[in-house]
Order: sequence, then structure tokens, then C-alpha cells
Amino acid sequence: MTDHRLLERLRADLEAAHYDVGHLAEVLGATAVAALERENGLPAVLAARATEDPAATLARLFTLADPVPVELAEGALPSLGVEGARRLGLVTGDGESVRAVLDLSPVDIGGQGWWLASDQDSSATASPVLPDHVLGLGGASRTLAELTVRTPVGSALDLGTGCGVQALALSAHAGTVTGTDISPRALAYARFNAALNGMTAQWREGSMLEPVAGEQFDLVVSNPPFVITPRGGALDTYTYRDGGRSGDDLVRDLVTSVGSVLAPGGLVQMLGNWEIPRGRRWTERVREWLDASGLDGWVIQREVLDPAHYAETWLRDGGITAERDRAHWETAAEAWMADFASRQVMGIGFGYLVLRRPLSDDGTRRHRLEELDGPVGPALGQGIATSLRVADLLASLDDGCELDLAPVVATDVTEERHHIPGQPDPSVILLRQGGGLGRVVRADTVLAAVVGACDGELTLGQITGGVAVLLEEGVGEVRAAVLPAIRELLVDGLLTLPE
Repeated sequence: MTDHRLLERLRADLEAAHYDVGHLAEVLGATAVAALERENGLPAVLAARATEDPAATLARLFTLADPVPVELAEGALPSLGVEGARRLGLVTGDGESVRAVLDLSPVDIGGQGWWLASDQDSSATASPVLPDHVLGLGGASRTLAELTVRTPVGSALDLGTGCGVQALALSAHAGTVTGTDISPRALAYARFNAALNGMTAQWREGSMLEPVAGEQFDLVVSNPPFVITPRGGALDTYTYRDGGRSGDDLVRDLVTSVGSVLAPGGLVQMLGNWEIPRGRRWTERVREWLDASGLDGWVIQREVLDPAHYAETWLRDGGITAERDRAHWETAAEAWMADFASRQVMGIGFGYLVLRRPLSDDGTRRHRLEELDGPVGPALGQGIATSLRVADLLASLDDGCELDLAPVVATDVTEERHHIPGQPDPSVILLRQGGGLGRVVRADTVLAAVVGACDGELTLGQITGGVAVLLEEGVGEVRAAVLPAIRELLVDGLLTLPE
């Protein structure tokens, strides 16, 4: 599968055909692309059949699982040829038509275009995926790629690399990249994708941190097998998503142990699920993990599903639906719900985790846990990097020194004022962030007045002094009331500091 001579020919054909996300969007059209995002491939198949564009033919073959006449396939692969594709393990055929045995799609991750090979999903095969299924670019993988801080680093680790999605993106800003996975099939895909894209990495087989024990990395990213699946019984489990442990133990153990492979100042960015037992808040459980990790931690809960909804979601992910096999679906769903009930789990949280090993160990750790369920903007990694940098800056300032800062309102921030009819003063003032994490901050009139005066020229000391005079209040009282909120607005990017 990694014959480098044949891979060079394949790469040449993909480049010549402009087999990339942008060109395919033009060839297939907006309707087909939108349908694909809903997992409806028919409009794209029809659009691809209606053109002789080589990229459309390649999409039919490798992305849409549509058998292609041999003559058309030869035309789209002039250098590699159908025989070369067969020798690489990409296709099979009957002499008249050829069909792909895997998915090979163009993707945009980490601000760059790549080609990504993986197993075909259930929408292409019309059957449930197999236990050793190797996933392509899924929603979680894309989310993690958008979250990742792209500051150049010396070494990076993609823990649970799968087909190598994150490793590819890391290669653009890391001196060395290491990818680990427990699945030999996943690592075979990762090696193939690295070779096809001209990327170099070290690949290690093994569970979790075992393959890199004793090493240290500047950046660790992980989309681990965090799905909480009942152990035992007849329920199918999948290597790419099921960690083989009870409840959320896998995510807990990773959070509490990943510091062992982090260099000083090193960063971890990962996704995870956590159980919310009856009578407990999600923050209580996750804070215990952070306390045990010895790391700084920032956790954002993005959604909470009840046990029934959670079971439905992941059964569908594996291609198991009530329409295809009602008895199998009911048995599996019942097992899932019984497993959660055995631990009195009322909800399952999903979110983002950002962990960091402090440069100096003074015994203090900064932990932030919050819940954000609204839409978020793209390229969150830059915002996370800025938040960490500003938080470090504010933590380094002596008391009162923030008054010397001269912030400016971010360009994507707007203010909303809501009035009760007939009342001159607003009853609600909202500061709304258009990008990033899409935060909405409720402000009182004093905070709104201070923020409104942040133009990058006046210092916070000057602004708060002026607002105090304007409102006929004490300067100390105004500063005590607004400065904690101002610090949060700076960390969250609603206020920025001039370079």
C-alpha cells in the first residue's frame, strides 16, 4: 500500500486533476456539496456523472463509492493507471468497471489542503462499519484541528492518530511529529497518507501513552476513543471510538497522566466525554481530574446528552439504525441505557480540554471550567493561543498594574441594548462576540461605559477615573466593580491589547 513509486504517480494524477476541496465544490455545485454535508451523496453522484472533469471522476470513484467505467478511470489516472491503483490496494474491478475499496478524499485541515485515505463509511457501503473501521475526517477530527494552536513547536504528538488527520496538520508547524495508535490498520493508513502527502512522521503502535513513555513533547493533540460504550455482551465496539474501559475512565486516565509526556510549557489539546452522575455537577467531576493532573486546565463543555440520546447518536455513527435492523438496534440501545443506569448517570458531557504544564512549578495551578453551547467561529486555535498569552500576561502583573493597559474593543464585538417600552435606561446590555467562541457577556451600565471608551489610547486608569467622575461615584468602587470583568474580557478576546 506504500509503494513510493506508485504513490508518486498517484500524487501526480491527483495534482493534475486539481482533486482538491475548492475545485470539487465548483465542479459539483453548491446543492451537491450541501447534500454531502447531510450525508446525502446522490446529488453529488449525479453532478459528477454529468461531467468529464477528471476531479469529478475521481470523486465518483474514491469519495462517492460510485463504480466508474474502466476507460473513464484510466483517463482520470493517466500516470498511475487502473492497474497501479489495484496494486496500491485502492480499487477492484470486473474488467468493465472499477470501484474503490477505500475512501480517498481531498480535505482542508490546519489551513492547508491534503489527501486523506480511510475506510468507506456506512453511507457508502449501506451496512454497519466493522469493529476495526478506520475513520476519515469526522466532525470531531475537524473540531480538534480547528482548536489546535498552530504556533511553531519543536515536537508534537498525535495520540490516537487514526488515519493520521491531526499528524498531517501538525507537520506544517512542528519540527518532528509522532503518531500513535493501538490499531495496526489505522497506522497503515497513516503511513499511506503521510507518504502520499510528502510528510514525515514517526509511527508507534500501542495503547495511549505507552508507546511514548519517557519522552516529552511541546504539543500533544488527541481525539481519543472517548465514546462511553457498555463493556461485555453482544454490543459491537469500534477501535476508533471505544476505549475499552468502563464509563469515562479512559478520558480521566489520559487527563491525569498526560503531563508525564509534556515538556515544560507544553500544551495538550483534546476532546472528551464525561459522565454526569445524579446529584453532581459536571464541573465537580472534571475538576477532580484537573487537580490530579498537576497541570493548568481549561475545559469547555459544549453539549450534554441524556443516555437515550447518547445511545442513538453512537448507534447511528456505527451504521446501526432501527430502519435497518430494529431488533439489533433495540438490544444495543437497551444495553447502553442499562450501563448508564448502573452508575446513576443522568447526562454525558462533551467538550474541549486544554491542558498545560507550567514553565515553573510554584505550586499554583489555574483551572477554568465553563459551559458554552452556542455556535463558534472557525480557526479557534488562534483565539485559544491569544487567551493563554493574555492570561499569562495578566497573571504576571503586580496589583494595580492593569490600570496602565490601554485595551481596544475587538472588531468583531457588538453591543446590544434592550429597553422596556417607555423606560429611558436599558434593562439589558449585551456584549456579543462575533467570532471565536461566540461569547455573550451581560454588562451593567458601568462596565458598558468602560468598554465603550476602550480605544487603545486611553489607559484603564484614565477610563475608570473618567467614568467615576461622570457617574459621580468613587474611583475605587468603580475599579473594584469592573476590573475583574475587564480581565475576563481581555482573556476572552472581546478586548484586545495593541501589539
